[in-house]
Amino acid sequence: MLYNGIELPQEWPPRTEKPASFQPMRVPYLETPPAIIPIDVGRQLFVDDFLVASSSMVRTFHSPVKYPGNPVWFPQTPYELNETLPPTAIPKCGGVWYDERDQLFKMWYMASYLGAMAYATSTDGIHWERPELDVVPGTNLILSPDLHPDSGTVWLDRETRDDSQRFKMLIREPNTQIKGNYFPGLLMTSSDGIHWSPPVETGPMHDRSTFFYNPFRHRWVQSIRSWIPPRNRTRQYWEAEAFYASGQWRDGEQIFWAGADGMDESGEAPAELYNLDAVAYESLLIGFYQILKGPPNVIGENNGQPKLTELVFASSRDGFHWHRPDRRAFIGARREPGSWEYGYVESTGGICLVVGDELWFYYSAYAGDPKRVSADWHVSGMYGNGAVGLAKLRRDGFASMRSKIPGASFTTRPLRFSGGHLFVNANTAGAPLTVECLDENNQVIAPFDKERCLPFLGNSMATEIHWREADLKMLAGQPVRFRFQSDRGDLYAFWVSPNSTGVSGGYPAAGGPGWKG
Repeated sequence: MLYNGIELPQEWPPRTEKPASFQPMRVPYLETPPAIIPIDVGRQLFVDDFLVASSSMVRTFHSPVKYPGNPVWFPQTPYELNETLPPTAIPKCGGVWYDERDQLFKMWYMASYLGAMAYATSTDGIHWERPELDVVPGTNLILSPDLHPDSGTVWLDRETRDDSQRFKMLIREPNTQIKGNYFPGLLMTSSDGIHWSPPVETGPMHDRSTFFYNPFRHRWVQSIRSWIPPRNRTRQYWEAEAFYASGQWRDGEQIFWAGADGMDESGEAPAELYNLDAVAYESLLIGFYQILKGPPNVIGENNGQPKLTELVFASSRDGFHWHRPDRRAFIGARREPGSWEYGYVESTGGICLVVGDELWFYYSAYAGDPKRVSADWHVSGMYGNGAVGLAKLRRDGFASMRSKIPGASFTTRPLRFSGGHLFVNANTAGAPLTVECLDENNQVIAPFDKERCLPFLGNSMATEIHWREADLKMLAGQPVRFRFQSDRGDLYAFWVSPNSTGVSGGYPAAGGPGWKG
């Protein structure tokens, strides 16, 4: 039984997904939601119908706004900008995190395409510096230049009791003929994110493999690239409670997980799943499906232009099944000649940070280089001029319940909570928002009726809802439905906090200033 009332089957992870099927992934917890949903963990988001019993409001999906000063990071040093390899400075094989111990934003990134792993820091997340380190004296490299990153992830582990493993990394080097057809990843740990332990090989994986941590189940999950016709680029799944154990599988043991399906937007070629990253945010896992839309590699190699991949938002409440009702690009490319983000939009380990009232998404993108035309993909201009962009979204703002008609409302399924303070993240657009408490039979529980509710009018990321002469703590532990009503505006999230500060008990993704866990 999970924290949100979802009961997992005996066989977990399940072997129900079919590699040859282009049907969208079924999501069991939406087909058969729990009779009563516990909501003590995190802000409750409206990315699906898990919480909603009935509604005359309209679910609306939102996309972030790209920072006008993009790119915020681009090749500059000799390791990033040279004649041997395509110039690149991107964290697609690393991550961007906020480290509360040092009060710094930290970035681990690829210096030149397939070049070396490097490290940068920032006090504000906009202006970045390359600290001079002792790994390769006089540079900001964190690994020997003899180790060439092709894909992977860097993760800040806030739950570990072993400080020597506070940072964790997967590096998957490029395919070489030396290793034949067996290409493992390399797992490493570090106390400071700079000095890393000797690498430990994983089982076999294709390029662009990554990993993430699922704190709701305390499992490290390997997101393993596989090539399975007819969907071709797909993902396989492997999990373990311990980090190093998560890399121990034998060829054929991996479980088929996900791929592009018949609802994904294609481009110059059928859609494929290039990568799948995830992180815990508030009460669920958020993920990015990196959807490849073509053209085939040979086209990009011949003209030095990046392929088109874009990031599509996904959510999961059980850690395996992904819900993706909105297939538009959450962070897209700008397919215009001369654009710094012409193609290859890729996600970053940690996915996003909570910075004040915003979610910050760092992403990689490539301009390409038509002067680097080569059949050798290692040096092709298709991977040239990679840089880092920033996109910003309202906190909790992936989706909202929007009131478009007078008297619009929605009612939750039966919920159970232990706190006594109801909070909302809402923009009422000039119309008051009220809340009623109902029992399992949809009968109003006095005195938590609409007439006694003090309406909220305004725009706030966290405001408490009150009733006259009533204390929500009276309803703690028993099944309760909330009915939200408003003539206009957006409701982005709600939660019941144990105190008036509004603390949610959820997860802040890759962290941010002011967060400690």
